[in-house]
Amino acid sequence: MVGFGTAIAYGAVTIINAIATGKGAALGVNLWTRANVRLTREKGVVNGKILSEPNENTTLIKESILTVLKYFHVENKFGAEVETESNIPIAKGLKSSSVASNALVLATIGALRKNVDDFTVLNLSVDASIKAKTTITGAFDDASASFFGDITLTDNLKRTILKRFTIKEDLTVLLHIPSEKSYTFKSNVDRMRLIAPQIKVAFHEALSGNYWTALTMNGILYATALGYEQKLAIDALEAGALASGLSGKGPATVAIVYENQIDKILDAWHTYEGEIIQGKVNHEKARITEK
Repeated sequence: MVGFGTAIAYGAVTIINAIATGKGAALGVNLWTRANVRLTREKGVVNGKILSEPNENTTLIKESILTVLKYFHVENKFGAEVETESNIPIAKGLKSSSVASNALVLATIGALRKNVDDFTVLNLSVDASIKAKTTITGAFDDASASFFGDITLTDNLKRTILKRFTIKEDLTVLLHIPSEKSYTFKSNVDRMRLIAPQIKVAFHEALSGNYWTALTMNGILYATALGYEQKLAIDALEAGALASGLSGKGPATVAIVYENQIDKILDAWHTYEGEIIQGKVNHEKARITEK
């Protein structure tokens, strides 16, 4: 009998974007992506559908499944029929690719009825993202925050977790999502690397436990480098947010808030065009749900 697997992985937002220096930090958010993988006997053939955004490119689906099949040396034995569904908007700076790759890798491992350790999953996920060109640095920070939840600080080039923080407070994550999309392969990397010395300072703040300060610093620096308007983040801070700034390479803006501040920030943000998503800090691990 040919295998079937399903898995879920959770969202993340930027604390430190790793493009400038190779070191990054991210925060897990309780948005999600689910992946269903049904193995077939059409060896090497992967057919994928993104149910939530059917017009999006499915290269990441193919690369994620093939990366796992090759790891277990069964790429000449199996293909796959794959579906993903998500409440994370694609190409908005909300780690949709890292989350999807985590879910796809886990679902394929489940379909093969294999067991591997967490860091093997993460490495396979990052490998797939690099092959699909959905990441510049490998996005190990995004993948690890999506996988483990809470805050991870990472060296993306060495694929190591430098530090983790567990968030004890009950915090809400507000996301403002403009209509435009920003794809990683179109990013101006040279421009972002100009701010590397300042991003190193922000990363040190995060490493010292001042991760909300780091999030705001990072957002201001990258928004300036990329030419984004920063009024959204400043309005959120004025309304009482603990931190606010650009997520990833944009265009989404994130605000970290206590519950009693939500309405004030929503009032400020409703004057801007775009969608607002409300979530919470995620503490759950990504996991296989059926195999």
